[in-house]
Amino acid sequence: MEKLRTALVGTGKVAQLHAAALRALPESDFVAVCGRPSGGMRAFADRYGVPAFNDVGEMIDRARVQALCVCTPHPGHAAPAIAAARAGVHVLVEKPMAASLADCDAMIAAAEAGRAVIGLVSQRRFYPPCQRIRRALDEGLLARPILGTATILGWRDEAYYRGDPWRGSWAGEGGGVLVNQAPHQLDLLLWYMGEVEEVFGYWGNLNHPYIEVDDTAIAVVRFRGGALGNIVVSNSQNPGINARVSVHGANGASVGVQTDGGAMFVAGSTRIAGAPFNDIWTIPGQERLLTQWKEEDAALFGAMDPMEHFHRVQVSDFLRAVLAGRPPAVTAADGRRTVELFTAIYRASRDGRPARFPIPAE
Repeated sequence: MEKLRTALVGTGKVAQLHAAALRALPESDFVAVCGRPSGGMRAFADRYGVPAFNDVGEMIDRARVQALCVCTPHPGHAAPAIAAARAGVHVLVEKPMAASLADCDAMIAAAEAGRAVIGLVSQRRFYPPCQRIRRALDEGLLARPILGTATILGWRDEAYYRGDPWRGSWAGEGGGVLVNQAPHQLDLLLWYMGEVEEVFGYWGNLNHPYIEVDDTAIAVVRFRGGALGNIVVSNSQNPGINARVSVHGANGASVGVQTDGGAMFVAGSTRIAGAPFNDIWTIPGQERLLTQWKEEDAALFGAMDPMEHFHRVQVSDFLRAVLAGRPPAVTAADGRRTVELFTAIYRASRDGRPARFPIPAE
């Protein structure tokens, strides 16, 4: 099988998942890692048997990198992605694509200039219960989606924010629950419901006085074509309850997925508490499949490390897309749409009026 010379930038918790995938996949020849000089970075490079670099451009040139995974904190995604894309290196970016629309646009422009592909990590799209919803929509089993909801009732304690110095500040994290925890569910909502026309919302910090960003946000969405949506996301429910996305159709049928349950997953610190499952499914003739699917999904997730597995699935899709000359499953445009959605919620809250799409970069 043809391989791409792969590398990653960033050596934090989620980078371990990418490194494991890059080392294991037949499409990948894992050749380098880049990060700030430290004992941790040297240990990371030694663990995976690759050279360490402090400069992305130098790494690309000396290691002849063809594809790069970006695993830095969110406000730091743009710089290495732009440097790589301009050099013609294909880039897979951890969620969210960036903390600002301006950074997203600069990354897309760099990819166009360098004829590179940018993909976005949203591995929950590959979960079987999430895929079932997409297939039901594609097959017209809900007629058309008319109402979509995304909910996260999770928890992050003070130790979580103190665990990495970039967390909990506008400069270091770019936002709070909307930017860090919600992008997976926002991406699924957009994947199912389509383009947004208008958003109104609020954000607040309700019980985390030691951070400056949002721990809770709510929004009402009007989609193009007239469908409506509701978003409720929070890090304020101890120890965490669940995260869900639901879609209701014009024919009265409803489908949904609980993507996360119990204590919320933290990369590098905890395991997924429970397997995702379809929690709603009222498509005529398919209602009784819920029990079978739940058993199948629980068996699948119980037989593996799901975070490592589904990251590997997405990294593989990205590398295969590059080799085949097709778009990856989650594109740069998809990643920008999620950033546009949470940006609209922040702006609507700030300005006290609905934010109409498209949202201009500031």
